[in-house]
Amino acid sequence: MKNLKMALVVLLMMVCAGIANAGGVGYIDYAKVIDNYDYAKQVTKEVDAKGLEMQEFLVDKEKEYKSLDTPLKKQTFEEKVAQEFKAKQKAYADLKAKREQEVYTKIRDAAKAVMVEQKLEAIMDVRGVFVGGVDITDSVIAKLKGAKK
Repeated sequence: MKNLKMALVVLLMMVCAGIANAGGVGYIDYAKVIDNYDYAKQVTKEVDAKGLEMQEFLVDKEKEYKSLDTPLKKQTFEEKVAQEFKAKQKAYADLKAKREQEVYTKIRDAAKAVMVEQKLEAIMDVRGVFVGGVDITDSVIAKLKGAKK
């Protein structure tokens, strides 16, 4: 019985110590991080360039279409261009998703590192915080700027 009481006291002390050491919740302004992260800017430029390539593709194909003289040639051309454009759209969507996931992963990893350094329990998006918490946005930006691409 004495051992049980001692075990409960030790357990209670550990729980209280854990609560005392808890750093709380941090929050991050994801949009601000994106705006200040060079890799994210580079990815945005790359994705935007692919989007512009698709627009240029359509403009060029429209010029070719106007130069065709028979309805059969026009129909065949439309079908061919539709297939090509669909493939380009898929490639664009895949590239965009892949690059956005890369950026998100790098930001998440930096946020996790800051969370550990500052002994926080969790990180939330700033939009989910009404009152309280610790803003770690600048710390995450600094971590990303110091990280290798």
